[in-house]
Amino acid sequence: MHNNHIYNLFSMLTQEHRGIWRIKKYFLKDSGNCKKCRELWKKIEKDKKEHIKMILDVLKDHKV
Repeated sequence: MHNNHIYNLFSMLTQEHRGIWRIKKYFLKDSGNCKKCRELWKKIEKDKKEHIKMILDVLKDHKV
């Protein structure tokens, strides 16, 4: 059985993916023509992708 910290990593990985999905599906569309909001959502999406990469790297180190 995996340790709780492995579960936490997978849980966070799922949340980051869901966040990207919401940004793409709703938030960018809802921001309309507001350039500042669109830039913000794109930045957050980029950050989430980096978080995903970081989490995956740690999971690979744990060989899961």
